[in-house]
Amino acid sequence: MIDVNKRKAIFLLHNEGMGIREISRKLKVSTNTVGNIIDQKGRLPETIRQDKINVDPELLRKLHTKCDGYVQRIHEILIEEEGILIGYSTLTRNIRELNLGQPKNQRCDQKPDEPGAEMQHDTSPYTVKFGTNRVKVVASIIYMRYSKMRYLKFYHSFNRFAMKCFIHEALTFWGYAAPICIIDNTNLARLRGTGKNAVMAPEMKQFAKQYGFEFICHEVRHSNRKAGNERSFYTVETNFFPGRNFETIEDMNQQAFDWATIRLPNRPVSKTKMIPTKAFEYEQSFLEKLPAYITPPYIAHERGTDQYGYAAVNGNFYWVPGKTRFDVKIVQFCDHLEIYYKRKKLAEYQLPMDGVKNKKFSPKGEPKPKYQPNNRKRPTAGEEKILRSTAPEVDAYLTFVLTMKGKTKHRLIRQLYTLHKKTALSVFAQALKRALKYRIKNVDTIENIIRLLLKQSNYEMPLPEINEEFTKRPAYLESRFADEADLSIYKNKE
Repeated sequence: MIDVNKRKAIFLLHNEGMGIREISRKLKVSTNTVGNIIDQKGRLPETIRQDKINVDPELLRKLHTKCDGYVQRIHEILIEEEGILIGYSTLTRNIRELNLGQPKNQRCDQKPDEPGAEMQHDTSPYTVKFGTNRVKVVASIIYMRYSKMRYLKFYHSFNRFAMKCFIHEALTFWGYAAPICIIDNTNLARLRGTGKNAVMAPEMKQFAKQYGFEFICHEVRHSNRKAGNERSFYTVETNFFPGRNFETIEDMNQQAFDWATIRLPNRPVSKTKMIPTKAFEYEQSFLEKLPAYITPPYIAHERGTDQYGYAAVNGNFYWVPGKTRFDVKIVQFCDHLEIYYKRKKLAEYQLPMDGVKNKKFSPKGEPKPKYQPNNRKRPTAGEEKILRSTAPEVDAYLTFVLTMKGKTKHRLIRQLYTLHKKTALSVFAQALKRALKYRIKNVDTIENIIRLLLKQSNYEMPLPEINEEFTKRPAYLESRFADEADLSIYKNKE
């Protein structure tokens, strides 16, 4: 394609009297092309594409509705039933021109960086290593758009209460809040609608009001509206994760706190060379200053006290002071919980580390309760680990049989563990090998296999191992002056 300027040059040289061959040689354009350009007087010809096949728009709309928008099926009907031989790409273009396909993405409004204008919040899932284990976590970041200040924390799971706690922790750390917080169309804050039509949940609307801001959802597929926060996650992936080791999520969050509040704010931004801490000092006069005290987010639980004096919250047990059983109100905050009875606070407990379950807690400085909760869960991870380490046959059988979950799984492991303790390992492994061969999952049947193996092989019980150092044990030494046991009742009578 000859560009416009070159066409004008060819026509100008022709008007000045230069021949077609000379023009062709100097500008390296074929003589036929030079002739055509001269005939067109150096102008770019206006060519309008003429489709070889024109499909009736009403027919396309009808088929689009009939086929639920599936273009491949529309293409088949046009060729096989309507006899219209149209290319697939031409068909899709016609459908787009009729606005029958996906709605076109509207451009996102570009917002200038203004001091104190807005902050942004978002989350992103990651898989990280804690020691040797790979664990899924959720990273939560809140970002001041103008000053580039960030606050980062990781969670095993992220829900509405965790979102409240995170925002409270970040804003109270800064002491300031922007008037709006840009979020995506998450159900954690949104009740219904999307984008500018989104309606926030009354609970979250009231929560934001305490800090002097409001949530605003960006339009669908306009994640670049909070591009600064999206860029923050890229910085986490390329600057925070590399070269760091984490033992627990608490260790990870401590490193994230130091990285986000000490290292990043004092590092110049790459393009503008702006230092976030200094920019934040300037921005504070445009932000909403938080009140001297804001009630932290909390969840209220109504709980009963069991016969041992415990109340259960989130899989753990907390001892309730007193001697009688009564219903209590447990208020769970971000990092601790408080137990109330008739508006009187009875006890306060720090929440355990994230992921800790089935533990009992008692107040500091007081003796531990004598009894255990009777509804504690009894995990079987220890028994399963012991069984798998005994023999390869046992490990293979457990891999086959432990497809079940819940109570059935734990009951089966306990039954197998009990059977293992009272059966010789060689016989137990041989029995499970046969059970695996015939896909047997019933423990009573496995016991019958063990009896059959013992009968067939005339099995003899092995002699117990005796530690010859037993005479040096304290219990033996203490009892050496006692009267000898009367064993005459075990002797066979003549």
